[in-house]
Amino acid sequence: MLDLKEVAKNFEAVVARLKTRSGTLDLSRFQELFGERKKLNVELEKNQAEKNSAQEVMKDPAKRTDEVKARMKDLGVVIKDQEAKLKAVEEELFPQMMLVPNVPHESVPVGADETFNKVEKTWGEKPSFLFTPKQHFELGEKLGLLDFERGVKVSGPRFAFSKGALARLERALVSFMIDEHSKRGYTELLPPYLVSRESMTGTGQLPKFEDDAFKTTTGRELFLIPTAEVPVTNFHADEILEGPLPVKYVAFSPCFRAEAGAAGKDTRGLIRMHQFHKVEIVKFAHPSTSLDELTSLVEDAENILEKLGLPYRRTLLCTGDMGFASQKTFDLEVWLPGQNAFREISSCSNFGDFQARRAKIRFRPAPGEKPQLVHTLNGSGLAVGRTVVAILENNQREDGSVGLPEVLWPYMGGLKELVATR
Repeated sequence: MLDLKEVAKNFEAVVARLKTRSGTLDLSRFQELFGERKKLNVELEKNQAEKNSAQEVMKDPAKRTDEVKARMKDLGVVIKDQEAKLKAVEEELFPQMMLVPNVPHESVPVGADETFNKVEKTWGEKPSFLFTPKQHFELGEKLGLLDFERGVKVSGPRFAFSKGALARLERALVSFMIDEHSKRGYTELLPPYLVSRESMTGTGQLPKFEDDAFKTTTGRELFLIPTAEVPVTNFHADEILEGPLPVKYVAFSPCFRAEAGAAGKDTRGLIRMHQFHKVEIVKFAHPSTSLDELTSLVEDAENILEKLGLPYRRTLLCTGDMGFASQKTFDLEVWLPGQNAFREISSCSNFGDFQARRAKIRFRPAPGEKPQLVHTLNGSGLAVGRTVVAILENNQREDGSVGLPEVLWPYMGGLKELVATR
């Protein structure tokens, strides 16, 4: 959530920057309420100042008059009425603020959609084939390791079974990713997969994106997590961090998304599922260094792709393509030969103090100093299912078998390739 005081100080500039985010963003009521709030505050301050002056006059018996007494009484009534109106405006403003996204950082390029994103880096050689490369779902099904039909039978569309060596590949990737991030100073957490409404609100998933969430309908209301970002960020909710920053965590979890706004997109394969696995990296950083921490967080995710030998590019998202809570985001897009396209495999964001204000996460700069809001960051390190997709498509052979990256052999019990099995 934005800082009400800071928005008030720079209202026109904040609104102008917010309007670069998306053509569908409606700030009309937000602007209207802020205008009412400003007008009431000005009037209230003026009347309170006049009342204070009248009180000073009343202290002098020589100047104390019935006229001054009457004016003080009138001012008291007016001030009480204005305070009630201001309270009503701010009570309506708060839920409006919860629907207002973060203000893009000044270094984020302005643009309406993904066509305005800026490619900043490309790594690796795209594989060349003497045959037409297949998409991952064709490869997985022909190998007998990926079963969409039974996934639909058991759970419905956008679910699948991974089998045998492919199931083991997911486990191998999770272990490999966590080991690599641990080497870079991240502490592993195994988080809850069900969280409260407060936790979902703290990271910005609610109230705006409730339609994309799965939630329980019996007993206490709980939400299945859309990403480990939610429980891991809320690990320090309502706390003051006393030690040195940054604090860094890595967590594996299944992720659950209703994908309410994705009808008709990626209907085949593992790209857009209701349930998938992901390794998440999260940082709590000092405001003065959080942009540098974003750079290193992106590099930590890139390290996984490079060790797996997967070609990718790093893209700085424009204002119109960023997530709701993000201040600045880089996407890592892996090359998929079967689609002949780059597809997102990691999104790394700096949220500034947007999440920390909602979740009340602070740090103490030095012993005895007043606590300040921390900056939160996170990114996929990586989305496991999409990494499987990339491995299948980039390492496929003409006979349908798939070679495995050498760094994964120890995690696969020495297995070096995926071959057909039934």
